[in-house]
Order: sequence, then structure tokens, then C-alpha cells
Amino acid sequence: MNYDLIVLGSGPGGYVAAIRASQLGLKVAVVEREELGGICLNWGCIPTKALLKSAQVYEYLNHAADYGIKVQGAEADFSAMVQRSRGVADGMSKGIQFLFKKNKIDAIFGTGKLTKDKKLQVTAADGKVTTYTAKSIILATGARSRELPNLKQDGKRIIGYREAMTLKEQPKTMVVVGSGAIGVEFAYFYNAIGTKVTIVEYLPNIVPVEDEEVSKQLERTFKKSGISIMTDSSVESVDSSGKMLKVKVKTKKGEEILEADVVLSAAGVVSNIEGIGLEELKIKTDKGKVVVDEFYKTSVDGIYAIGDIVPGPALAHVASAEGIICVEKITGHNPEPLNYGNIPGCTYSNPEIASVGMTEKAAKEAGYEIKVGKFPFSASGKASAAGAKDGFVKVIFDAKYGEWLGCHMIGANVTEMIAEAVVARKLETTGHEIIKAVHPHPTMSEAVMEAAAAAYGEVIHL
Repeated sequence: MNYDLIVLGSGPGGYVAAIRASQLGLKVAVVEREELGGICLNWGCIPTKALLKSAQVYEYLNHAADYGIKVQGAEADFSAMVQRSRGVADGMSKGIQFLFKKNKIDAIFGTGKLTKDKKLQVTAADGKVTTYTAKSIILATGARSRELPNLKQDGKRIIGYREAMTLKEQPKTMVVVGSGAIGVEFAYFYNAIGTKVTIVEYLPNIVPVEDEEVSKQLERTFKKSGISIMTDSSVESVDSSGKMLKVKVKTKKGEEILEADVVLSAAGVVSNIEGIGLEELKIKTDKGKVVVDEFYKTSVDGIYAIGDIVPGPALAHVASAEGIICVEKITGHNPEPLNYGNIPGCTYSNPEIASVGMTEKAAKEAGYEIKVGKFPFSASGKASAAGAKDGFVKVIFDAKYGEWLGCHMIGANVTEMIAEAVVARKLETTGHEIIKAVHPHPTMSEAVMEAAAAAYGEVIHL
């Protein structure tokens, strides 16, 4: 055997699995066809956050007078923002190279494919084919932008998230199709720097996986900032024959034609399971995902799969957790299966959104008798001082036992606050324990305690 473990794909699932395997004494290689770090580091999580930070700084400058500061002539330099974002991504990718060297992991560049005898065939950029053997192989090939049949991407005017990060020029007008995390983050970024943005969402609420009150709050804030929002609507077709794109949108009231320079398709992602040899070994798939057990073993011994190609949320931190659990099981440890009911979700628009567990609607549908508490940031001293009073923290507890069923936040920096709820739920903390845990003042995070107190009729500052 060339290796104890080969990982196909170096995203946050693949590279984390490889490093953990090396820590546990395995001889490891990672096969990657593009850049180390995968989509997340190079074209997803990290560079988008760099763009969003640029937009936030620009907004600060434009509202400097609100803080008693005079600033003149602030101007958004779109190409410089893109350049900074790419620099941040490059730096992170180089960080993965360092971690591979530190952990003695071999990086093999090329396109990998499983063979019938459970080996991995790698075709390099120059066409050279090399076959590698390993006791175990983990598939971590990630996902790509979903292409809707009536919205074919041309990479220039009808684009996916990758192109949205590297456009040569800032568009004057943009239609964003889909309002999940990718859609609303780009809608916020482009609107903040001066592009006229319209969001088209098929479902009744934007950010449809979130609690309904969070969706309504984001919609209010976005509309106040000048973003047009069309819910219960679908893009039927795009006419690209003229200088401007003509986007035909079907609404409850009938059809409407929108004109735009660019259409961003943000209607989710699709798993990269084609061309990696699943058919060669008859590895089971279902609805575009690889079928795995609770420790990520596929239907074939020695072959495992993690991340966006298996069922579950397509999130970087989920892929990393799956990779660690998978490797620890391979090496004879006894890891705990991942609790998919306690996975935090974060959206980095402004305001930010963070949530974990059940929405209020889901808790009621599951038959729980619930206690709901909500604390608005307008009543928070820290939020008032920061000039960030939009949003709230909402908590949901089981009335009978005090179990923390769900936590939903919208506001400034809430993505940094949600971990409290994740850890508390992991430790089976009750609502009363949160109320009695002293939170520092003044902070945004004390809103969690106040929301818990509100659920039990003990809130002080409302």
C-alpha cells in the first residue's frame, strides 16, 4: 500500500480529515484538482467574508457622522475589494500547504477516480496517469453551484457564486435568484457598494430555513437599505440578446419583466459525485448523495464519504466534524456520531443571522409545549452604543423539562454568539441555568440570558 489513507478533495472536510489522520499515526495523501482548501477557502466561506468586510467598512464610512466623525469622499473601489478578497483566500490556501508539511501529508495534484480494484487513479494536468493504493479512501469532493434548467449560466452575465466574487466591473443592477445564505450575502455586498439589487425567492420568506420572525426582520432591514424583494416568485426565463438582461419573473399577481446587468443564480448547490468512480465499485447513492452509515462508511468496505456529497447540511463546519469522526472510527477509536440537530447555521449579511435547533414552528409541529423568549437589541446597551440596534435573540424551550429546543438570532456579530447555544444544548443545559449563568455587561451576548429570562417571565430590561 502507498498510503494508509488517501483523501479525495482538500476542502474543509478533506484537509481536516487528513490532518486528524496524520495526528493519529496514519500515512496520508490528499488528491486535489484545483487549490488546496477547496471551495470554502478559495471560492466560498473565506473570500466572501473578505468582500463582506469591505462592504461593512464602506458603510461605516458613509455613516461616520452618526458616530461624530466627519469623513469626505469615501468611494468603493470594486476591483480593489476583489483583489483584497483574493489575497485573503491565497493566504489561507498557503496556510493549508504549511499544515500539510507540518503533518507530513502528501499533496497530489490532479483529478482522482476510483478503480474497480479499490485503487485511486490520478490524472495530472499534463495528462499523466498515476495509480495509488491505500487501506482506506475518503471521498470529500464537495459541491458546486446548482444550475437551474431555465437559468443557464454563461459565466459572464448569468453567473454563479464563483463569478460573483471576481467580476471585472461592478454591475449597476443585479437580480439575485434564491435567498439562502449565498444569495443574501451577495445581495447585501453589492447593494452596500451601490448596485441596485433585486432578490427573487420562490418560497414565501427570504432565508426560508430560518425562523419566520428572523426572515421578516431581514426583509424589513433589506428593504430599508434599498434592496427589492420578490417572494412567492420564480424566474421563468432570461433574455440575454440585448445590452440589458430581461428577466421574466412569475409572481402571484402575474408576470413581470426585470432589467439587469447581471443575474446571480444562488439556488443552492449540487454534489460533485460524477466522474469519481462510484459506478466502478457500485457505491450506493440516493437523490444525488452518497449513502453512508453514521461513521461515513459507504456501501463498499474501505471507502468513506464526507461533506457536501453525503446527506446533511452543506456547511464547512459539518464537513470538518464528519471528517474527524470518520478518521477516528477508521483508526479504532470510539467517536460519538454527529448530532445533526445541533448544527449552527450562520449567514454573514448585515445584519448577520445565526441559529441552531428547532424553529418555533417546527417545535410546535413536533408536539412540544413551548416557552418562547425574545430580547430585541434595541433594549441592549451595547447594541445602542455600537449603533447596531436592529435585530433580536429568540429562544425556544420545552415547557415541561426546560430543554433548549432552538435559538435564533439576527443582528450585529450574532455569528460569534451562537456557539453559546450550541455548547449549552450539547451539555443539556436548561433555560433556568442560562438565566442564572452571569453574563458580562455591557455585551451583545447578554441578550441570550435576557431572552431566556423573557421565556420564563423574569426579564429585567424589557
